[in-house]
Amino acid sequence: MLGNFTYSNPTKLYFGKDALDGLNEELPKYGKNVLLVYGGGSIKKNGIYDKVVAILKANGKTVYEDAGVMPNPTSEKLNEGIERAKKAKADLILAVGGGSVCDYAKAVSVSVNCNDDAWDKYFIRFEEPACEIIPVGCVLTMVGTGSEMNGGSVITNHAQKLKIGHVFGDKVFPKFSVMNPEFTYTLPKYQMVSGIYDIMSHILEQYFSGTDDNTSDYIMEGLLRSLIHSANIAVENPTDYEARSNIMWTATWALNTLVAKGKTTDWMVHMLGQAVAAYTDATHGMTLAAVTMPYYKYILPYGTAKFARYAVNVWNVNPEGKTDTQVAYEGLAVMEKWMRKIGLVMNIAELGATKEILDGMVKSTLVMDGGYKVMDEKDIRAVLQASF
Repeated sequence: MLGNFTYSNPTKLYFGKDALDGLNEELPKYGKNVLLVYGGGSIKKNGIYDKVVAILKANGKTVYEDAGVMPNPTSEKLNEGIERAKKAKADLILAVGGGSVCDYAKAVSVSVNCNDDAWDKYFIRFEEPACEIIPVGCVLTMVGTGSEMNGGSVITNHAQKLKIGHVFGDKVFPKFSVMNPEFTYTLPKYQMVSGIYDIMSHILEQYFSGTDDNTSDYIMEGLLRSLIHSANIAVENPTDYEARSNIMWTATWALNTLVAKGKTTDWMVHMLGQAVAAYTDATHGMTLAAVTMPYYKYILPYGTAKFARYAVNVWNVNPEGKTDTQVAYEGLAVMEKWMRKIGLVMNIAELGATKEILDGMVKSTLVMDGGYKVMDEKDIRAVLQASF
């Protein structure tokens, strides 16, 4: 492994069928006022809302609500949440939902006591919070983003046609997260599969970087094999507890900063996918899937040996009698076949993208790539054109 790094992760996890009991241990650590953040109301239909509220009230909490968090939380919704948290004088923000709800809760947490415009400060200027941060806890109902154990927060600004992620430091990580795989059972298949690919993409964005012998690469190959195996089972039987628990656990370790240590990382697939989403509001994991093959085929000649290793160690491609290039492309072919089999979207036109918005998507990608300088405008345009 190359370079120097520091690793810490302050989030405490409660995992398993009895994970919700962890709230009884955590809630006494915080003040009386709790802002309960959730999405479109599915947690009321499946009973999770009632269970959470009962525990909050049993712990003497005054519950305020901020509902209606959308899959791609907007800057307008963020401003609304800031006002709700201020009015509640929230001592804790409890996010109950998937990654978007957790992301949104973190964005609110760093903004309530800040006088600056939250979008400009955190998602344009990429500043760090200098004000008091309201602690966040998560009860996870959808897996994919890893937001339950990291500092990431992704917000969309429709007026500016930008969807931007800010990865905050340890102080913004959730203080605790509750992870019961059974809470993910009622998720529609489209959303489940989208989350599965978000997990895969997180791992691959970190895997395809660097050529040193890195322990993290071995960990990631194992995570990928586990994810593929469990995804195959979950697609056929969504209530298979073992498969769903393994997917949930893999999602957390894919993006809780561990496997990035000693790595340069990439994140270009995410920047391309988020540019598509900024114009189409399409589901996150599907935008990633739709740009993945064009991007990896575009960069494969610059990292052939790593793609060949991926093909052999993850997709079981037999390298005997083949060149690295042949093995690498065969690996992508096997991966693409699997992606189609589980129901992923493989082109951005299916997500609502048109050639008329190509220039805009290129510009959005360039804005998000500003701090990375991975690709120039010509490369970005070529990949997005190939994604139709």
